Amino acid sequence: MSFLKEIQRRRTFGIISHPDAGKTTLTEKLLLFGGAIQEAGAVKNNKIKKGATSDFMEIERQRGISVSTSVLAFNYKDKKINILDTPGHKDFAEDTFRTLTAVDSVIVVIDVAKGVEEQTEKLVAVCRMRKIPIIVFINKLDREGHDAFDLMDEVEQKLGLTVTPLSFPIGMGYDFQGIYNLWEQNINLFSGDSRKNIEETIAFSDVQNPELEKIIGQKPADRLREELELIDEVYPKFNQQDYLDGKLQPVFFGSALNNFGVRELLDCFVTIAPSPRPKESETRLVDPKEEKLSGFVFKIHANMDPKHRDRLAFIKIVSGTFERNKPYYHVRQKKNLKFSSPNAFFAEKKEIVDISYPGDIVGLHDTGNFKIGDTLTEGEIMSFKGIPSFSPEHFRYINNADPMKAKQLEKGVDQLMDEGVAQLFTLEMNNRKVIGTVGALQYEVIQYRLEHEYGAKCTYENFPVHKACWVKPDDAKNEEFKEFKRIKQKFLAKDKYDQLVFLADSDFTIQMTQNKYPSVKLFFTSEMD
Repeated sequence: MSFLKEIQRRRTFGIISHPDAGKTTLTEKLLLFGGAIQEAGAVKNNKIKKGATSDFMEIERQRGISVSTSVLAFNYKDKKINILDTPGHKDFAEDTFRTLTAVDSVIVVIDVAKGVEEQTEKLVAVCRMRKIPIIVFINKLDREGHDAFDLMDEVEQKLGLTVTPLSFPIGMGYDFQGIYNLWEQNINLFSGDSRKNIEETIAFSDVQNPELEKIIGQKPADRLREELELIDEVYPKFNQQDYLDGKLQPVFFGSALNNFGVRELLDCFVTIAPSPRPKESETRLVDPKEEKLSGFVFKIHANMDPKHRDRLAFIKIVSGTFERNKPYYHVRQKKNLKFSSPNAFFAEKKEIVDISYPGDIVGLHDTGNFKIGDTLTEGEIMSFKGIPSFSPEHFRYINNADPMKAKQLEKGVDQLMDEGVAQLFTLEMNNRKVIGTVGALQYEVIQYRLEHEYGAKCTYENFPVHKACWVKPDDAKNEEFKEFKRIKQKFLAKDKYDQLVFLADSDFTIQMTQNKYPSVKLFFTSEMD
């Protein structure tokens, strides 16, 4: 197959939502349709200890939440689909924001009863800023929930989207009978038996057909006809270019747990979703069709296999082909590296691949060469934009609880920080280590993983800091900067990249500092250099 054909058959997307809207369940059902897994683990059902395919860390299984982004791939209708399943929990938002730099489109999952929730609003705002094409999937239709039209209104108002339904529910909750697929003009009836893997569909090109009453009953048939007429009058016609430009968002309805409405979503998705798109670097726009390789690290995951101390750097290929055993240029380290066992992900299995194409995610075994945001090329010096570290919201001192394991603790903290789980700040004054996180739950994850993966124990102490500000003086030699450093020395630290950070205890302090030292600039994100 030619290089261009390979690019065109790739679909790389992320699934985003508020926690508990059913994102991991949807991911599993997509894998089921793709034939990548044989049976779905009942994600929240503790009777089945299998757990969801995409939640592979112990703590995720215990809590029933996803804390790390999983990469899953499968083939469906001659398309190669790469799913990035992101954590919905707000404490892990940073991982999700970074993942959004690696996707070409997204599916937003919304719970029929809860409607649009806060975390969804934040994530969709990022997608809109980056003009990422969005498909909305309204989930859990077999439960009592809001009216379909009210939900679409809410999606438009709260998320600022312009929607058009491509499937529509027949009844809701207790009266739920199935889905009318506007995209293909057929009906998929709900048997309520989730054990049946894939439901039958009945083609109905004409909803006026009297056969409809026989199948779903007089009242539901009349109501469906009215609703479809209303859709026709109120919502814009689907236009693929508008969807690709981020101006129009198709909506699908279904129940991922009961495997319902998922096929409609998938069939339409493979047809309309974009293949890999050009990406902006700091020097130019990179087109996927270029022959020379470029790609960037958006995630690092340590200890994917607890028996081996391995780290995988996840690289999104932007252009060219990535070949096994071929040397590539590591832009930040200014050196060439070769990879003898690049991994691709196929459901829960990792496989060594000889060649990967734009849109693919490749896992590279890493001994400490990579940091998030690093770029690989065939010699060109460039780096991709938009993979920042955000200022953490919580700060705590980390202490070693077992003096015999100081080395293990240091190594563990080091590797977890490379992964982007949290950020490490070393105080200038006394070299004490402070961990900053976006959410408090991350402290538990760090403690748990240090103990179970590195055999090190730690304790925390509160450290009253409001925000971390990266410091960029206009002139490092001027008197004002020296005075700033002298007066604020108790609150100055270095981050992992040796950049100077001012740990401010309040917004008021930040304001006063900026007024007093105008030549010292403070930033709330570190755009990685």
